[in-house]
Amino acid sequence: MLQSFLTDMLQFADHEHVVILNSAADPCVPVLARQLSAGELLLAEDSLAAVRTCQTTMQQSHLATNNLRELAFHEYTLHEAPATMDAAVMNILYQPNNAWMYYGLQLAAYALKPGGQLYVEGAKDRGILSLGKRMQEVFGNLETLKIGKGQRVIRSVKHGSGVGTVAAPELAPFAQGKLDEGTRLLLDVLEVKTADIALDLGCGAGFIGTSIAKLATQGRVTLVDASRVSVATAQHMVLEQNLSNAQALASDGVQAIREQRFDLVATNPPFHTGGLQTTSIAERFIHEASQVLRPRGRFYLVANRFLKYEPTLRKCFATVEEVGGNSRFKVLRALGPGLK
Repeated sequence: MLQSFLTDMLQFADHEHVVILNSAADPCVPVLARQLSAGELLLAEDSLAAVRTCQTTMQQSHLATNNLRELAFHEYTLHEAPATMDAAVMNILYQPNNAWMYYGLQLAAYALKPGGQLYVEGAKDRGILSLGKRMQEVFGNLETLKIGKGQRVIRSVKHGSGVGTVAAPELAPFAQGKLDEGTRLLLDVLEVKTADIALDLGCGAGFIGTSIAKLATQGRVTLVDASRVSVATAQHMVLEQNLSNAQALASDGVQAIREQRFDLVATNPPFHTGGLQTTSIAERFIHEASQVLRPRGRFYLVANRFLKYEPTLRKCFATVEEVGGNSRFKVLRALGPGLK
């Protein structure tokens, strides 16, 4: 588990209301839930996977969840009144880019009561110093609470009753909403049949799924992602391109469509979580794809060349081959799910 200074530092009265800013995966969250027995812990979170993991951790620790709520990070101001929170907490490790960090500061200024406090943890190489300058600009004050092991915790206090301006973060935080190189290579070799029932697993902005939908004119395409802002982006792309045979859903992997079966599954899976490199997401996608594909279904995955997904693919599929790529990326096709 990732370590967090916030776990040991934060102490709140049991009746306080605290919002976690897109940091539900931080280890401090179950600790705070225990403290706020008569208050509220609100997860303003983009990732359904992070929310689900947090809820599971709390249940396994026999922590009550009746004081826990969650909503989409990018939709906070649509559902919550201003100046209702006693404290806000953000770990920049879980923010995809600077724009999301700055949005978190604006959201804290909106959410906090006068006298409310914003706590932020982060590393120097992740931009905590420049974010501190922004906090000074937004709140007019800044205090460093702890420094160590390359990390620091900083705090600002909201003075006055103003809520400021909250500009929603860019709806496509990953690859800046543009077609990245790996996705382009996958689309170059992807075989799509006219009547395919297809799944874009971890759809991001929706480039793979919408490209399939244009070719599978007699079929249909489902796009899923655990990131709610990515799903909103994909939904926008589907509507903009007038694709009546495509839909985008928020889902932690195949959770929302587990009972459906597909002829084609394609993915460009992330290999970072919480700022750390991981193969676990793609390996989970491989297992889940083998479960929802029909016996003659096809699975396509694009990945950086140094990532070794072939062993997992061979455990789940009868045939695995490289069908495209370049010096940086490889496109793998797997056939025969569950036939080994």
